[in-house]
Amino acid sequence: MKDETGHLAQVAAYFLAHPDTGRAYLIQQKSDDNARDFVGPLFAMQVCESTSTTMAKSDCASAGGVSLSADYYKGDRSMRESGYDISFRFGPYGVNTHHYAPVCLNSLLYKSEEDLARMADTLGKKKESAEWHERAKKRKEAINKYLWNAQRGLFFDYDFTTQKQSTYEYVTTFLPLWTGLATKEQAAAVVKNVGIFERPGGLMMSPHETGGQWDAPYAWAPNQLMADDGIRKYGFTEVADRVSYEFLSNVLENFRRDGTIREKYNAVTRSSETAVTAGYKVNIVGFGVDERGVSRFVT
Repeated sequence: MKDETGHLAQVAAYFLAHPDTGRAYLIQQKSDDNARDFVGPLFAMQVCESTSTTMAKSDCASAGGVSLSADYYKGDRSMRESGYDISFRFGPYGVNTHHYAPVCLNSLLYKSEEDLARMADTLGKKKESAEWHERAKKRKEAINKYLWNAQRGLFFDYDFTTQKQSTYEYVTTFLPLWTGLATKEQAAAVVKNVGIFERPGGLMMSPHETGGQWDAPYAWAPNQLMADDGIRKYGFTEVADRVSYEFLSNVLENFRRDGTIREKYNAVTRSSETAVTAGYKVNIVGFGVDERGVSRFVT
């Protein structure tokens, strides 16, 4: 429950200032509510209902402190478990992560089911192989029904609590190509929209600049790799070569400059410089060696 970076206080302040996007995740303490059972730390910030802004207690006498709800912490843990921490893809600070059926997870589960089917077939377990193929088939049908948007030409996440498809463009739209579940028509439509993510230094995670490291303007190697391979798999070699070169040359130029490989890169400025304000603030040195051959991996 520690908050070394002040992240939780930052989240609470954001929800106080944006009541339409997260007030349900806050528990407000009234002056006569001393016995309330709060979840997590109680923040010293105050709220003035008339203006929906955070203010000092002396400026808003009716205000009380706030804490974040148990459901917020479920969303926060789910967001961190997903690996995409922190993005606003599932609401501010990923607060609604546990309410979504995401493109990335379902694409990977589809691949796992097909892989298990092939393994079972290799081992002569025909019945198990057929069962895994059937699971993969049903998942593919569900992905096409809930996650594919023919009008936009992209795969989107699906909020199963509101039964609405997200409108948040995210680079995971390329994962159905990487796993091979996309049709040729779907792949062509997604590749046609590559410009939403493509910048001089590679594919950004999203076109949305939120202050999070898993949003604009940052590019990450794993998603870049899967997107490149997916694009190439469907025959769009020229596009795959171009976006691959953009990211790899970005990494190489920065390595020549300071002898390090970083966990993420700014795809707009083609640098390892970051200005992350939501969550982790630094660009970790690691994932390679320096010019002397000394490991620089940092855990």
